[in-house]
Amino acid sequence: MENQNRNTEKQIKNNTPDTARNGSISQNAIRKGLTIAVTIFAVLLIICVALIFVVSKKIESLAGADAQIKLSAQGGFSCEYSEAQKLYPYGDGVIKVTSERIAYLTLSGSEVFSHTVSYQNPQCVVYGDYVAVFDRDGYNFTVLDQNGVWYSKPMADAVKAVTLSDNGFAAVISGNNDSFGEVSLFDRAGNELAVWTSYNSGFPVCCTFNGDSTKLAVSTVNTNGAVIIPYVRVFSITPNDKGYNVADYAVYTTEDSIIFASLCYVGDKLCCFTSNSLYEVKDENLSKINFDFSAIGYVKNVGGNLFITYSDGINQLNKLAVINSSDTLIYDSNIGSSIVCVCQNKGFYAISVDRRVFIFNTKGIITNDYSVDEDIIRMNFLSDNKLCVVSTGGVHTVN
Repeated sequence: MENQNRNTEKQIKNNTPDTARNGSISQNAIRKGLTIAVTIFAVLLIICVALIFVVSKKIESLAGADAQIKLSAQGGFSCEYSEAQKLYPYGDGVIKVTSERIAYLTLSGSEVFSHTVSYQNPQCVVYGDYVAVFDRDGYNFTVLDQNGVWYSKPMADAVKAVTLSDNGFAAVISGNNDSFGEVSLFDRAGNELAVWTSYNSGFPVCCTFNGDSTKLAVSTVNTNGAVIIPYVRVFSITPNDKGYNVADYAVYTTEDSIIFASLCYVGDKLCCFTSNSLYEVKDENLSKINFDFSAIGYVKNVGGNLFITYSDGINQLNKLAVINSSDTLIYDSNIGSSIVCVCQNKGFYAISVDRRVFIFNTKGIITNDYSVDEDIIRMNFLSDNKLCVVSTGGVHTVN
């Protein structure tokens, strides 16, 4: 019996190392499995965080607003919708334009000055420190600033459009029975500096001045032939003892059958826009820049960068593209369904879309995002960088 117990004990002792070895192998396998699982989880977590960051950047403009603003609670004054349609933010207040009067009002609604007119279809153009009000297809236009009316001019032919410069010059496009149309240039005092009549270049479409008002570019379109031929004529404006000398500077065209609907100077570079493309004057030639814009909306020069709203087609989301002076796309993102208006000053760009107001700096970075409770009609920056908003309920300011 004692021998049998010793044999059993010996057998148990002989079996113990095998059992411990098997347990150690199982624990090592579990540790390796856990290590692999944790590593995979960590990698997946990093990938998810990266994807969330990238996607959030892409849909940043469609995310929730940073602030909800009740416009009626902001500074300004209330008015009826019909009255609000006549108001244009400008200076430190608003310009009120009717068929009978042009008035400058403070943000409390008090009238600073007014000027009597008789316009059938008054249109208002606000550009920097200056304002032009003209009678579309009528025969008069008026230029003013915050201090009062500079001049009011009658025209021999129907006025189609008025463009202002940083120095207060005015370029007036008008019709003409004996030609395709005319462009008249006026200085700050209302003196007519020159009149260019288009006999061969086609109908004048739009004008723009460069930054120091030494050049005036005019887009025309000739439709007499089998195909449309666009021209961009540039005139130089140089001071002399008697005032200013206006002369032909350059003429540009392209073989593409297009219409340059808007022009814009970025520094000394002239940019020309069709409904879906951008052309630039480079090496004395008009060249197409390789950007895909299916339908261009608004074009603004903000601190030397081009801010362009566009969409990829009907019922598509509107987008905002920002192109720097080197023709590099530095921002391109969805912005919303329905763009109401845009405005800019030297340092900021504001866009109203879908009851949202986005504020961008010159680099295309969103600095503010507001959700508003009223439909916006138009807006503009005031002289102290406040945003003046004309809504269906009145005039309001946003800091």
